[in-house]
Amino acid sequence: MNMDFTALDTSIYVFIGTLLFGLALAAVIAVAALATLVLAGTGQLLWFLVRSTLGALVDGINFAWERLVHHAGQVELPADFQAVPGTGTGSYPRVALRDS
Repeated sequence: MNMDFTALDTSIYVFIGTLLFGLALAAVIAVAALATLVLAGTGQLLWFLVRSTLGALVDGINFAWERLVHHAGQVELPADFQAVPGTGTGSYPRVALRDS
């Protein structure tokens, strides 16, 4: 009985080639998934930094404005404003507005 070893060798080569091709595809998919995770993480980190920076900037502006308004409300004017005739139809006294 004659056995055909060339057919057996060819089928083994095809099987090994198919396995290697599958491993190559799996490696490409794994690298693509890892790259996607890295890019998503980097984007999320950048968004967090921008959001935190802008939030801190707005909080700082609000804090400074609150201090300015509070300080302006504490200022005592040395004298009252005198009524000054206007150039319009009548004369209106100038009024010093205070924080109530």
